[in-house]
Amino acid sequence: MSAETAVKAFRKLENEDIRVLQVIESAMSKHEFVPKEVIAKFAGYNMNETVFRLNKLTKLHLIRHTQTPYVGYTLNYAGYDCLAINALVKANALESFGKPLGVGKEADVYDALNPKGERIAVKFHRLGRISFRQTIRKRGYTIKKTNWLYQSKLAAEKEFKALKLVYPKGVAVPKPIKQNRHVLAMGMIEGAELAELKEIPEPRKILKKILLNVRKTYLKAGVVHADLSEYNVILKPDLNVLIIDWPQYVTKEHPNAEQLLTRDVKNILTFFRRKCKLKLKLEDALAYVRGELKTIF
Repeated sequence: MSAETAVKAFRKLENEDIRVLQVIESAMSKHEFVPKEVIAKFAGYNMNETVFRLNKLTKLHLIRHTQTPYVGYTLNYAGYDCLAINALVKANALESFGKPLGVGKEADVYDALNPKGERIAVKFHRLGRISFRQTIRKRGYTIKKTNWLYQSKLAAEKEFKALKLVYPKGVAVPKPIKQNRHVLAMGMIEGAELAELKEIPEPRKILKKILLNVRKTYLKAGVVHADLSEYNVILKPDLNVLIIDWPQYVTKEHPNAEQLLTRDVKNILTFFRRKCKLKLKLEDALAYVRGELKTIF
């Protein structure tokens, strides 16, 4: 399910509906499905009002319910989306949504406006779309019982932290604005992934810009992206680059930092060799990003 469900439903929500969603979210730490009596108690509503709100939220596809062994409710992604949207609106970080910028395996990204009318990007992390086995392999999660909403929140928190580390160092990334739950508001993302482009204009210049940003990330911020490829480098209309998708970053102190840095650089060089017939030695590129060489071309 994409965030579109939540974006449409949010306009129909009243404060009482938000309150019920918040109560369910809070009680999900103790209940897989929250009994309707518990919801009524903590929301402070009588049973008729509670049932009315629960039926409305069910029809809007924001919650799921079970009838056995008792009547209980749980949030789905769209309900969790609405809580995060509500928080971002209240924090004056978000005013309205535009079109989807991208719907991927692990996230939905939307064009949006803040209250000043400035364009921003809003990213909804969606970890449950890939299999649990893949998530363990890619992200190192080892807990047996996984709450995907919680894991997505952790990913958003980590990505926001990464952006706050690298953005002030002049790395070409979206500006971090606000994060709530599994959702991240950030500077506008305009352009196309390298992987989507039929042709890369001035490939030598573009490659140099990417490696310069990897170098700044490593030397100035002490960070490795750890998942860099042609799928998370955006080529903007002005031919500058934007590096996105940071939830898997590590610091230089991480035991696998060098291995991950090598993989990042190798991925980019392989893409430019395949796509543009542009060859550059991996050792030279690594020496450059580590600061051992002053220039690369």
